[in-house]
Amino acid sequence: MTSDTIRELLLRDPFEPFRIVTSSGESFVVRDPVTVALMKSQVFIAQPRSDRSTYIPFLHITTVETIANGHTARRKGRG
Repeated sequence: MTSDTIRELLLRDPFEPFRIVTSSGESFVVRDPVTVALMKSQVFIAQPRSDRSTYIPFLHITTVETIANGHTARRKGRG
């Protein structure tokens, strides 16, 4: 996963929230592009209204998923 992919998602207009999933299975939802900083080898994500933040090395990012309307898509049951 490269910084170019994440940069493209951050610059979309209108912005569409997305989730970064790591090799350890953790996921981080990005709901506001101003909370993210792309660095040379990692991405920094600040968590609004808290003192928490996360650094994720690009080598540990397994996938990036867009989130429709800011909510996780749910599968409809058969019926």
